[in-house]
Amino acid sequence: MTELYFELIDADATVAFGKKLAASLEMPCIIYLEGDLGAGKTTFSRGLIQSFNYQGNVKSPTYTLVEPYELESVNIYHFDLYRLADPEELEFMGIRDYFSGNNLCLIEWPEKGVGWLEPADILVNMQYVDDHRAIRLNANSARGEKILSALT
Repeated sequence: MTELYFELIDADATVAFGKKLAASLEMPCIIYLEGDLGAGKTTFSRGLIQSFNYQGNVKSPTYTLVEPYELESVNIYHFDLYRLADPEELEFMGIRDYFSGNNLCLIEWPEKGVGWLEPADILVNMQYVDDHRAIRLNANSARGEKILSALT
């Protein structure tokens, strides 16, 4: 499977990279976002969501578990599972309904939902490297392969 690696010098570069990836996406699409607290997952998501002409504030859904962005061209569901106590809670919130249609699902802390989440098309891992961030993308499906090949 394809793997891409990029270094991002600051938050603006992280937002810009989210916008760049968005231009290659095909729906439905599931993206897992991995990395330590503060590594830039929500900043990356902000760029991606804003690329679909969303003008409002993009915040981390840490306390709500999911933040919906139902836009004209796509429905985006930004999940943050960091505070999820039991993965079975995802079944009660109807998690399977989010993985269909013209939906883009961005899932932070996907390891907290093991067994209840659909597999990712793209795995995004963000980490600190010295004074900047690094982002590694891995294709995890045929759709993910196609999306990442459009980035190169």
